[in-house]
Amino acid sequence: MTNRQLFIKAIFVFVVFTVMEIIQAAEIKVMASVAFKEPYLEMLPKFEKDTGNKVLTLWLPTVEIMERVRANEAVDLLVISGANIDQLIQAGKVAPGSRVDYVKSGIGVGIRKGTPRPDLSSGESLKKALLSSRAIAYSTGPSGVYIAKLFEQMGIADQIKNKLKVVQGVPAGEVVMRGDADIGLQQIPEILSVPGIEYVGPFPADVQYVTTFSFGIPVGANNVQVAKDWIDFLKLPSGIPSIKRYGLDPI
Repeated sequence: MTNRQLFIKAIFVFVVFTVMEIIQAAEIKVMASVAFKEPYLEMLPKFEKDTGNKVLTLWLPTVEIMERVRANEAVDLLVISGANIDQLIQAGKVAPGSRVDYVKSGIGVGIRKGTPRPDLSSGESLKKALLSSRAIAYSTGPSGVYIAKLFEQMGIADQIKNKLKVVQGVPAGEVVMRGDADIGLQQIPEILSVPGIEYVGPFPADVQYVTTFSFGIPVGANNVQVAKDWIDFLKLPSGIPSIKRYGLDPI
């Protein structure tokens, strides 16, 4: 075989392997709630290294995710509350049978460091803490919807409406950390994600609300198999310690 033939063969082999690598590797687009961002990001590098696939994740408020999906924005995987996944299935936006439950999260309380810790032994004690607070921060999304209803049920909505700080797209703890509120209410892992504040504990059992976060694959997703592989990876037993470390309960 001549040098020219050897050169052509080498080029051919290089092109074949390059094309095979491109075919085998893929990138998926994910829209996700920030409730489980920290453990998710801890597991991502190993998945990308082991598979060669890339995961582009947009961390968005649930309200915005719902709007984008309803507007038919291209996406391969959603990770939001199970209730929202069900709504999108009913609307024909998420494939029926694609819902896979991932983790559960309760609502927690965070305060500015150095301030008195509120009594969280009961719903009544939480009510007193809210009434005595200078300003209260909470976010939109599943926890925020519940919290707003809880204020109504407690009969304090009108009394505290002028000191409420409703945030979207950022942790309520950031508002507490910069001094614009002295108490923050949000999903426990989102409270824990702000190291500059003090996590007091979960809502009292008699007023606690637990959200189930689930996966869903949108109708028309481009890389369904890679999305399923990422789901399977996130649910591996090896990820449980990380999930629990951030105040979540694996399903």
